[in-house]
Amino acid sequence: MGEGAEAAWWSSRLRKRRQFQTVEIKVKMDCEGCERKVRRSVEGMKGVTQVTIERKAHKLTVVGYVDPGKVLARVAHRTGKKVEFWPYVPYDVVAHPYASGVYDRKAPSGYVRNVEDPQLRSLARASSTEVRYTTAFSDENPAACAVM
Repeated sequence: MGEGAEAAWWSSRLRKRRQFQTVEIKVKMDCEGCERKVRRSVEGMKGVTQVTIERKAHKLTVVGYVDPGKVLARVAHRTGKKVEFWPYVPYDVVAHPYASGVYDRKAPSGYVRNVEDPQLRSLARASSTEVRYTTAFSDENPAACAVM
């Protein structure tokens, strides 16, 4: 092998190395049989170091040197269930957890749907016009409107 070919071989080996990561997946599980089926679908995968299942939350957590897309596809194929990446975040992380589109009745307790919506960003920041109106009627403003 020449030096160029050897360098190309090493670079291709380094690119193929997967990152150590945690993959969270939402899978509907009702009973111990469903839980066992989901667990066995990913336990044999190459690179998996830990599998955690929370049946009540319908959550599967896979830790290891794995590709998230392949884990999702394998669970869907082996179990025949509808699967998706974990769509929820703790409600205290979100600025407006009860805004429409974020609050989800199906979410486990303490979680809301993780949504990137431009309309929700407008809730977080008030415009300069809104600030002027709210300060005009504020009790802390000495020059506020006396009608209120």
